[in-house]
Amino acid sequence: MPSWKLVSGLCLGFLGLMMGAAGIAYALVVPPEINDLAKAQNNVYYWADDTEMVATGGSVNRQEIEYAQIPVAMRNAVISAENKSFETDRGIDPMGIARAVWNMAKGGETQGGSTITQQYVKNSRLTQDQTLSRKVKELFITLKVGETVGKNEVMAGYLNVSYYGRGASGLQAAARTYYGKDAQDLNASECAFLATLLKGASYYDPAGAPDVDPVQATAKKNTERAKARWKWILDEEVKDGRLSAAERAKFKTFPMPDAKRTDAKLGGQTGYLVDLATKYFLAHNDQNITEKELALGGYEIHTTFDKNKVKQLQKSVEKVYKAKIDEKERPDLDSHVEFGGASVDTATGAIVATYGGQDATQHYTNNADATGAQVGSTFKPFVLAAAMQYGKRDPEGTAEQSESERTLVSPKSVYNGDNKLQIKTYNGEVWRDKDQNDWLQTNDGQHDYGPITLRYAMQESANSPYVQLGMDVGTDKVKEAALAAGLRDDQYLADSNYPSFSIGTSSPSAIRMAGAYATFATSGKQREPFSVSEVKHLGEVIYQHKTETKAAFSSAIADNVTDVLKNVVENGTGTPAKLEGRDVAGKTGTTDGNKSAWFVGYTPQLSTAVSMFRLDDDETKKNREFLEMFGTGGEEKIHGASFPAQIWHDYMADAVKGTKVKAFPKPEPLGETVYGGGAASPSPTPSPTPSPSESSEMPTTPPPSPTSPTPSPSETCAPLDWECRNNGGTSEGSTEGNTEGSTEGTTEGTTEGTAEGTTEGTTQGSTTNGNANGNGGGGIFGGGG
Repeated sequence: MPSWKLVSGLCLGFLGLMMGAAGIAYALVVPPEINDLAKAQNNVYYWADDTEMVATGGSVNRQEIEYAQIPVAMRNAVISAENKSFETDRGIDPMGIARAVWNMAKGGETQGGSTITQQYVKNSRLTQDQTLSRKVKELFITLKVGETVGKNEVMAGYLNVSYYGRGASGLQAAARTYYGKDAQDLNASECAFLATLLKGASYYDPAGAPDVDPVQATAKKNTERAKARWKWILDEEVKDGRLSAAERAKFKTFPMPDAKRTDAKLGGQTGYLVDLATKYFLAHNDQNITEKELALGGYEIHTTFDKNKVKQLQKSVEKVYKAKIDEKERPDLDSHVEFGGASVDTATGAIVATYGGQDATQHYTNNADATGAQVGSTFKPFVLAAAMQYGKRDPEGTAEQSESERTLVSPKSVYNGDNKLQIKTYNGEVWRDKDQNDWLQTNDGQHDYGPITLRYAMQESANSPYVQLGMDVGTDKVKEAALAAGLRDDQYLADSNYPSFSIGTSSPSAIRMAGAYATFATSGKQREPFSVSEVKHLGEVIYQHKTETKAAFSSAIADNVTDVLKNVVENGTGTPAKLEGRDVAGKTGTTDGNKSAWFVGYTPQLSTAVSMFRLDDDETKKNREFLEMFGTGGEEKIHGASFPAQIWHDYMADAVKGTKVKAFPKPEPLGETVYGGGAASPSPTPSPTPSPSESSEMPTTPPPSPTSPTPSPSETCAPLDWECRNNGGTSEGSTEGNTEGSTEGTTEGTTEGTAEGTTEGTTQGSTTNGNANGNGGGGIFGGGG
């Protein structure tokens, strides 16, 4: 055992060695000059063809001022808020760090753990890397600066290089940006607010920063945070003897800053594109480059946006505004009308075009991103995909079932399409909400369809079959399919515990919907939508996008979904989106109360989503709600098949012009024909057994005939295959039989643009009459429009 003297000697020797090394390091350290990052530069954004889009967006508004020009009130505010011992410490404040940790543990407002000197060193002299070596270097430089640089110089330097948000670096720029005045003219209340921004402008600017954090950085939450910290800072100044109680009493009202202004260069669609590219880069760069660093400039951002396609999409929307939307003539019906759109290259996931609103300098919400507008029946393809992927549960089994217990569902499966269908759980029990109310699912127009195939239900956008299908498969599985296709599990994805989840109570962005439908277009291959291909800083490549492909669905599932959606465009609610000579698949969507309408569709190469809604731009209004669109644009009701499909068609007709014509792959048969929602599996009616006498007289070989009669649709089509039967042709006033068991007298006419006067009913088994709905003429709109 070594003696205590030996151990003590070794410890003291090691301690002395470390202190000596620290002393040498301190003596050798030389504070570097102000970092180039603290000097204002522009960011340059480029189109997909590498031509310049705009040289702005990240440029810094910065102007240095002398210590004497900094209001005493500003110095006092930052000292009370950030570093109470600033005037006496040596650059490091161990007690301040401990105090900050203690206050954070209690959940209260905090004074910064770093001193003003430390923050000055970090902001102006070092990179923002969160590494141990940087922290150690910062410590030594801070100590050196604390000994060699005067407090006035440190304070001026700190306030001159700090970032206040809105592109403002330095106090003078912040004063001009937020209050339209010089720094020396700020009062104590305004100084307290600007000191608040130093805690993080993205979360304390009342204008909000949803591009940074759409959940926590809203205008409302930011305003609440800013007011609370502003009040706290003023109160701390009183406690510290830096502001008299009498002076404090003058500032009872929060000094709300000026509204956020947007650079004129970012007008039209440019601002929305810059917003998307900036947001994407900040979220995906692996160097942890922050909003503050990007705002300081020097970056080249190469985007995926196709200049011509952006113009084409904008032109298609403006055409509808000009022809149909008249806010002056119909202020109650046509005010606050908004459109959003996004177009994605199916092969790569590149976002080639977006429509964010009429002008980014006037309408600040990017409509191509999530707006809260529900997607309605455009969600139904995810239900169908889930049914083919996971299968219908055995009603005799438990809620959680293995693959072997489930039955994969074919699009030819038959479900009850009645209006006000009583929705049940997978095992036949009536589903009730928390108030014990039954769920009676309605269809758009209160239309009763009777038993129909899932293919036909998608075509007509009937709600009840897909709501019940979602319950049979499990809405949790529907959610999994939606996420696999490319939607995000965020605040815009609705609660999947309700039956209505299957018909689009979620509100993902147009970008996400276009990307998710692209997964079907590529036979189940999912690729994340992206808007930035490459970023350079001072000429050096610091980011390059790498496409990752995931197998979301088998080709059989994705191609069957595409085939069903192709039929929607060819024969159903999506016919306005037809493109001459090209395969198109898509789905309309209209929500409860007619508060939003969508069309999402794709060709093999391009997937595009278009939304329409009404929402007041003024985010300061309490309880903002989406407005109804009954009567908007002179239409009785807005459906996905109206303006959204028109915009989609006009844009896509131009966008695909000159590109190779491709066909969708032919789907492989998949799943079994199952029956749900009370639609019973039909039993064949046996043929009568002939008597012996009849049998003896019956010829063994049918007599020859010169010409064979043309078979009727009911003879040549599979049972309950309405598409086949309707395409067989029905003349004016005709009745069409569609029976399982072929009992005489059954009449059925499910209209798919059939001639006026066709009787519509649906029958099953040996019933003799269908439910006559008498729907004449063209197709009808289901719940999703």
